[in-house]
Amino acid sequence: MKFSHLKNKKINMVDISSKKITSRIAEATNEIKFKKSTFKRIIELGSEKGEIFNTARCAGILAAKKTSELIPLCHNIDINSVSVDFTTDKKRMVILVHVKVKSNGKTGVEIEALIASAIASLTIYDMCKAIDKTIIINDLKLKYKSGGKSGEFKNDIL
Repeated sequence: MKFSHLKNKKINMVDISSKKITSRIAEATNEIKFKKSTFKRIIELGSEKGEIFNTARCAGILAAKKTSELIPLCHNIDINSVSVDFTTDKKRMVILVHVKVKSNGKTGVEIEALIASAIASLTIYDMCKAIDKTIIINDLKLKYKSGGKSGEFKNDIL
């Protein structure tokens, strides 16, 4: 196996012109960990900057659409849908972020899903940093992808 973005030790954008259009899905997750007092305040009162979850959801969707502007060798692709959802885990004082991106195209949407998850999380950090700068964003990973030459992938590690 070789790196797809290296050709003769030089970076290049992968030529997808001969690839078939297929239905593609990618899901990414990560979590945001808070101190107990911060978590309780967020769940009960929200943020003084506004409604946290819808703001982060909107940021994640926008980030997925802008991925090719952020990652130099990503293709600008048509995205069919982006969903950004949040689950709170009160025992662990964690907000779980789950992103799903769909497209019909010649290249996958894994990076779009990962970027959306990261930016949604960073938006929550930004909205809450005034009350707590110790917030930890971790465990960003591709959980699932389908479509294309490599087919289906499920990340069940950890």
